[in-house]
Amino acid sequence: MKKYTYTESKDTRSGFGDAMTELGESHPNVVALCADLVGSLKIAPFIKNHPERFIQTGIAEANMMGIAAGLTIGGKIPYATTFANFGSGRVYDQIRQSIAYSDKNVKIAVSHAGLTLGEDGATHQILEDLAMMRAMPNMTVINPCDYNQTKAATKAVADYEGPVYLRFGRPVVPVFTPADQKFEIGKAWMVNEGKDVTIIATGHLVWEAIKAGEVLAEQGIDAEIINIHTIKPLDTAAILKSVKKTKCVVTCEEHQANGGLGDAVAQTLAKEFLAPQEYIAVDNSFGESGTPEQLMVKYGLDSKNIIEAVKKVIARK
Repeated sequence: MKKYTYTESKDTRSGFGDAMTELGESHPNVVALCADLVGSLKIAPFIKNHPERFIQTGIAEANMMGIAAGLTIGGKIPYATTFANFGSGRVYDQIRQSIAYSDKNVKIAVSHAGLTLGEDGATHQILEDLAMMRAMPNMTVINPCDYNQTKAATKAVADYEGPVYLRFGRPVVPVFTPADQKFEIGKAWMVNEGKDVTIIATGHLVWEAIKAGEVLAEQGIDAEIINIHTIKPLDTAAILKSVKKTKCVVTCEEHQANGGLGDAVAQTLAKEFLAPQEYIAVDNSFGESGTPEQLMVKYGLDSKNIIEAVKKVIARK
């Protein structure tokens, strides 16, 4: 098992905020919109440097999406920012009608995704957004794993034409990907090569998969671990190459089992190569209030549960 070390931990939303500060200098057409959550989205430095390129819409997310769509007509590259729950479920119709249908170049950048925003509870914990955005025609869906990858993804989508749903979070997680990485939309990142099982993870669960892989290696199980930061378009070639080698797969996501990464992988395998699959995901349930650590354990999203799923899927070969 390849050894991954880290010297610091940061929240992924800070990667977004720091990238926006840099984009403010390198991309004069980048503008930011926010629904009254400037502090949470970490975009205060961008606003300070470029106040004329910021629109505070207030708690009016649907209006924000419409404004963002309109700004693209004049050549702007708008980043519409809010919490993931309010930037997907609350405004699904506006995204569909104003952005995706006409293929507008809007970047929907959302923080506090999944369970691990913690104490705010189920009303703020969106666990269905990947499914909704995967189903949206023209929409690219990205879910990076740490600060560096979020920063790289934020900058990459500025040069990518078309609607993007960029999902990140509040919890502090280890920074283990390279600071100078080249982020390739739609291209999986091989975390560790192995032969016994494929573990496909996205977002914060990539680090949990790495921890699981280290324990499994000590037990004689050689896990191949793949970071799928782009949920759509999915790197089906990387998935098929790996699963054809290992003959089984575990998918890991901070999302409902229905409609997310696991189902995207299952659809690929159903068409191309049948293999046993186990899901690490929330099982048809809303979230609740608690610390990120408590919630990861309660909902079965930690490394311990990944290890159990690996042993179960290997037994099904």
